[in-house]
Amino acid sequence: MNEPAYGMFFLFGLFGGTHCLGMCGGIVGALGMGAAPRFSLHLAYNLGRLGAYAFAGLAAGALGAALGAGGMAAAAQAQTRLALMLFANLMLLAAGLYLMGLPRILAFAEKQGQYLWRRIQPASRHFLPVRHVGQALSLGFLWGWLPCGLVYGALSSALGSASPVSGALVMLAFGLGTLPNLLLAGFILARFRAAAQARWLRRLAGALIFAYGAYGIYRLWRMAG
Repeated sequence: MNEPAYGMFFLFGLFGGTHCLGMCGGIVGALGMGAAPRFSLHLAYNLGRLGAYAFAGLAAGALGAALGAGGMAAAAQAQTRLALMLFANLMLLAAGLYLMGLPRILAFAEKQGQYLWRRIQPASRHFLPVRHVGQALSLGFLWGWLPCGLVYGALSSALGSASPVSGALVMLAFGLGTLPNLLLAGFILARFRAAAQARWLRRLAGALIFAYGAYGIYRLWRMAG
């Protein structure tokens, strides 16, 4: 995973902002973001959410590394790595199409995530209403596991990286891209938020993500050849 890829995942999170606000808008409202003293709670919530993303990316990268190196012959390891990278790039193609206006293309991934979320979601009730930073941080970490096709698109690349560090960095880059829409919602950068959600910008970002996935598949084809 090279450095430019992290910037691509930042754009992925940034221009998926409309979806993020729809998924997490309820929590944003519960944190009372409109009042200045409550900004610390909102910041803590987002730090918890980014912590969940980084942890998931680290685990996915470690799993990818284990699948590609665990007690197999060299040829089998190489084939496993190629399969992981192919899956990751196919998910990026789907993510690009999502940003270009096909939101249902990642619905299958969200449906699978519902099984885990049903076990995690009840625990979030213990931190509501949010009164202090510790509750907001814990709530953010739990809500980081909310089923989301955008998250799964990035997480597949964390898996394909076959590296815990690269996996965590991929998810951190994606999470940082979501911050302008969630952390600054309702504040003075509302105009920037509206611009980031403009249809032509979302389609441009989607085309870049799609092109990056397509180029990844082309590289895999060359490697396999």
